[in-house]
Amino acid sequence: MILHKPPPKDYTEFKLYSAMLKMNAPGMIAEKLRAVGLRPTRQRLALAKILFSNGNRHVSAEDLHREACAAKVLVSVATVYNTLNQFTAAGLLREVAIEGDRSFFDTNTSNHFQFYNEKEGRLFDIGTENLEIKGLPAAPEGTEIDRIDVIVRLKRRGN
Repeated sequence: MILHKPPPKDYTEFKLYSAMLKMNAPGMIAEKLRAVGLRPTRQRLALAKILFSNGNRHVSAEDLHREACAAKVLVSVATVYNTLNQFTAAGLLREVAIEGDRSFFDTNTSNHFQFYNEKEGRLFDIGTENLEIKGLPAAPEGTEIDRIDVIVRLKRRGN
């Protein structure tokens, strides 16, 4: 069984989501933030532009902070963490927890799986075209399976 995110409710929602992946115009970013209930502050707009301008990717808070500094966006690491958590709660990002204190934020919010290269500290998507998960237990009464997270950890052969 492969669990996929349900399709957008209507074509307008789909267009907004698609635009988010390639957004460059501040107005588009602000509209998407408002659509999910977030006020488009200067910091949120700047961080969203950095996050979503180049398609799907995985980023840590520290990576995003470095990118923001390089782009001359003055934000603290705490603001970056808060913004990433707000974007995740609003459904704009998906958090992928690797270890107790190590997380990546994925701009691809659909149900998909990850490879994690431990030596490089790099996370990347697994194609799910031919992937099946079998033998899942039934969810406890009164609950349903929301999603399945799979992280395949990689290392160099012989190490």
